Amino acid sequence: MRKLSRAAIESRLRTWFPDREFFMRSEGQVRFIRISGQAQRRAAAGAVLFACAWVVTLGWAGISSLLASWHHSDLLDREAKVASAESRVAAYRKDIGKVADDIARRQTFIETLVQTHVGDLPADRRRGETVSDSRGEAGRTVDKVSAAVPEAAPLARLEARQLAFVEGLTRLADRRSASAEAAIRKLGLDPRAMLAALNDRTAQGGPLLRLATAADGTLDPRFRRLGYSLARMEALQRGLQGIPQVLPASFQFISSGFGYRADPIDGGAAFHPGLDFRGPIGAPIYAAAQGRVSFVGRKAGYGNCVEITHGNGLVTRYAHMSGFRTVLGRTVAAGDLIGAIGSTGRSTGPHLHFEVRIHDQPVNPRPFLEVAPHVLKEARGPLRGGQP
Repeated sequence: MRKLSRAAIESRLRTWFPDREFFMRSEGQVRFIRISGQAQRRAAAGAVLFACAWVVTLGWAGISSLLASWHHSDLLDREAKVASAESRVAAYRKDIGKVADDIARRQTFIETLVQTHVGDLPADRRRGETVSDSRGEAGRTVDKVSAAVPEAAPLARLEARQLAFVEGLTRLADRRSASAEAAIRKLGLDPRAMLAALNDRTAQGGPLLRLATAADGTLDPRFRRLGYSLARMEALQRGLQGIPQVLPASFQFISSGFGYRADPIDGGAAFHPGLDFRGPIGAPIYAAAQGRVSFVGRKAGYGNCVEITHGNGLVTRYAHMSGFRTVLGRTVAAGDLIGAIGSTGRSTGPHLHFEVRIHDQPVNPRPFLEVAPHVLKEARGPLRGGQP
């Protein structure tokens, strides 16, 4: 088959390229030129090879031009991206400055509000205080950040200012807590027991909402310290609000004191667990402190009676009322009207029997009523604008 094919091809080529003779006439003479078929086939093969080489050359030139065009386009695209990135970096740097300015304005707003309603935050350190002072380290941090990342310098300065604010607020909370503790001790109460009662976790709950100051969920120790200090201050201030500090009746005349006395009915020796305020029937009776009304009704020996629970195991009792002006469960503030003077129960005449009980043990109400208003005023300190 291969021989036949090759013979057929050679026969076809001889048909295409037969031996040829050409004659040329010049100056009356005739010349003959003979070109064999084999020479023609070689010339044709050479022409084909040349044409193929030319086509390949043109194709490669075209491909090279296209590749060069793509490369140039890619370079232009990269340059455009670089230019765009540089412009965005510049924009971000500008935005960082704007963000820092906005945060600084907010910080100024917060500091102004705190100063207006609370007063100047203490910057000095007192002996025995455990609040950190980050001003020195914060200053060094600002210098390092400013040198390494100049555009971040405003944020570094703002962070230093924020830490100073947090530490100042922590000192203020600690000092107010110390004042509250001193006031509570002057009244014969134990602030530690008061805090323990306020921090009772046997009836607490709610969803878990973590507090964090960093993206990884951690809390800066300085902010944690502030949280504890504010919580302690709030608990002690709440305890102060529950200490009897307002006269429960408009009449300062005390007809019977606290402690030993001759019983007014049978004359025998007896213990009187409160103070009696003489007054006309129907005269107003006021809550001596902030709290929740925990009893409204009659008690043996007390007649018509109201009890107010103030927290920390402290309860005030108001007896012999002629009428009630409050209801069970109501939250009252110091000085709120809760009843009217009467002579119900075991009584010889219209008066208010007033008791202060701590963990159901009666204590003398007189120190609270006489000393508490002044002590609590000192503990709270003056507010801005001259208001006590």
